[in-house]
Amino acid sequence: MTGSYRTYYVNQKTGRDSNDGLTMDSPFASLFQVNRLRLYPGDKVLLARDSVFTDQFLQIKDSGTREHPIEIGSYSPEEEGEGKNPLIAAGGQGIWYQDYGTTLDSPAHVYQGYVSSAVLLYDVEHVVIHDIEISNQAVEILGEDYSAPHKMNRTGVAVVAKDKGVRSGITLRNLSIHDVNGNVYDKHMNNGGIYMTALKPADEKATGVARFKDITVEGCFVYKTSRWGIAVGYTYAHDKFQGAELPEDTFLKYGHENMVIRDNYVKAAGGDGITAMYALRPLVEHNTADSVACEINDRIYCRPENRAGKVAAGIWPWKCKDALFRCNEVADTRLNQDGMAYDADSGDGTIYEYNYSRQNEGGCIMFCQSEAIHNSFCHNVSYDDLGGTVSPSENPDALLAHNTFYVREGVPFVRNKMGGGTYTEEDNTIIPL
Repeated sequence: MTGSYRTYYVNQKTGRDSNDGLTMDSPFASLFQVNRLRLYPGDKVLLARDSVFTDQFLQIKDSGTREHPIEIGSYSPEEEGEGKNPLIAAGGQGIWYQDYGTTLDSPAHVYQGYVSSAVLLYDVEHVVIHDIEISNQAVEILGEDYSAPHKMNRTGVAVVAKDKGVRSGITLRNLSIHDVNGNVYDKHMNNGGIYMTALKPADEKATGVARFKDITVEGCFVYKTSRWGIAVGYTYAHDKFQGAELPEDTFLKYGHENMVIRDNYVKAAGGDGITAMYALRPLVEHNTADSVACEINDRIYCRPENRAGKVAAGIWPWKCKDALFRCNEVADTRLNQDGMAYDADSGDGTIYEYNYSRQNEGGCIMFCQSEAIHNSFCHNVSYDDLGGTVSPSENPDALLAHNTFYVREGVPFVRNKMGGGTYTEEDNTIIPL
């Protein structure tokens, strides 16, 4: 269908699902009607401001094009003025099944199970979602307590690539995502505020490798989500990224390209704040992680059974190449086995520059293990980070240069039991507090 782009209106207060939804005077009433639609490139779905869609969800399965993306956003009914952004309060609905199709990098990580997502983009591309409020609490499930070991995984926004090869052009902008009661133990299920994953295709030879390209997450406020704040994007092809040296060709075949995560504020995430995964030259800039890892403790993380993963940090990459982290801020990351602001983890060529950290209980920066190589931490400011400023954990070649570290009396520069690595220092300033 070309040259005829439709706009669908949804108004919880004045709409009816028997309407055609094509004008502000004949809006749909619910998201259920939207989920029944076939959307075409250039189509829009606009939710009325001040609408509250309780126990509802969006599941988008159609794609736009680069020139004509599908847009999902908000509008103001003419008679009501601006109003609040529409709220999708999923309440544990929107259930789908996630299966990576293979075990993950650790056999302790859960790789299949049911997920509840307020918004699900399933195997689509060129979709823009903006200016919507999202929650997913599900507090009324009988028999489920907050720390239940096999609790449902829940997400604000989940994005999946599977059976259509490279999925391009996903943009999440100006979303407010809060109170997502996910599963604190399942690190790599679609679980938390925003989580993107690539699952094993049914026939990879026919459809190609499932991966992402041209991904943008910007201007989002993510508050009180479990487990993750923002994560993009774990992949079934993790076994292709073995070793310390990570060739660019591997990312062009199996990894993600053109990933941008900027201007987001993550507060009180249960686990990690913001993480880029398996990406070639991702850009992570002007983000804030505030008081994250607040559930990685014995009080809440209390029944993990045989699952590993009682670790979390602020803003960091996993198995990326030439990742750039700049002008970010991390404060008050809670103490756990990690608990630092920044963590160059098992990646090749990570650059941290012009970032700020303050009073993170696990310190400022970790260079994590022997597969984290060619990484640098330059022109950053650390103010009163606790526990130990730097964790060169068995790292072979990290560079710390032109940083300013304000260090409280009694706090060691190298965190206790997190050394054993080799790093080079150039022109750093240490100022006692």
